[in-house]
Amino acid sequence: MYSLRSLPRWPILVIAAVLAMASTASAGQKPKEWNPVIEPANFVSTVDNPYFPLSPGRSWLYRGVTKSGTETFQIDVTRQTKVILGVRTRVVIETAAVDGQTVEISENWFAQDREGNVWYFGEFSRTFEGGVPVSTAGSWEAGVNDARPGIIMEANPVVGDTYFQEFAPGVAQDMASVVATGRTETVPYGTFENVLLTKEWTALESNSVGHKSYAPGIGLILDEKGGERLELTQVR
Repeated sequence: MYSLRSLPRWPILVIAAVLAMASTASAGQKPKEWNPVIEPANFVSTVDNPYFPLSPGRSWLYRGVTKSGTETFQIDVTRQTKVILGVRTRVVIETAAVDGQTVEISENWFAQDREGNVWYFGEFSRTFEGGVPVSTAGSWEAGVNDARPGIIMEANPVVGDTYFQEFAPGVAQDMASVVATGRTETVPYGTFENVLLTKEWTALESNSVGHKSYAPGIGLILDEKGGERLELTQVR
C-alpha cells in the first residue's frame, strides 16, 4: 500500500522462517530468504492495528507539490474482500494524480493476523497516460509465481526491526526498517504524537530510500523522499 510505481514511491499468524539478514539494513541491500508460513486460521476479519487501521468506508487524502506538479493521493477502504492463500483479505483502492490527471490506480489486499501484524498479499496496479491505462507493471499476488505475503505493519514495532513488505521476485521486493517511535509530527491534517517512522527501499531500484510516518488511530500521515513530502490533508 502507498506504493505508487509511476511516482517516487509515495507508495507490511506466525512466521516460521524469518528474514535472514543483519538487523541494520542499508539501501540497495539484496533480499535474503523470506518464507513466512501462512495459516488462514490465524487471521481475523478486521484490520485494526493502531498504525494501520482499515475500517471499510474510510478514506485518506494526501497532497504534495513536486517537480512533477501537484500530486494528490487517495486511499479508499472498500467493503470488498478477496481470498488469497485461503485468507480473506480487505480490498483497498489507491488513486494517484498529478495536476488533477490520474496516473495510477491500484487495488491492494491486506489482512491482519491474531497477533496484530498486518500482511500485504499483493496488488493489481494500472498506470495511465492521457487517461488511458498503459501498464500493469508491479502487479503481484501472493501464491502466484513464487510471490509471498509481506508485512506492511508490525503489531509491536521495535527500532531496528527489518522485514519484507512485498516479495515477488523481480517484480516487487520492497523492504522496511523501523527507524524511530514516539515522535511528534505536524502535517496539514494536524499534529500527532507517538508517531512511528520507518525507512523503505527496494533492491530493484537505485536511490529508492524513502521514509513514512504513521500516527496511532490514523495510519500514514507523511511520506518523504528526496526532499519531497506527501502530507495527509483529510480523513473521511
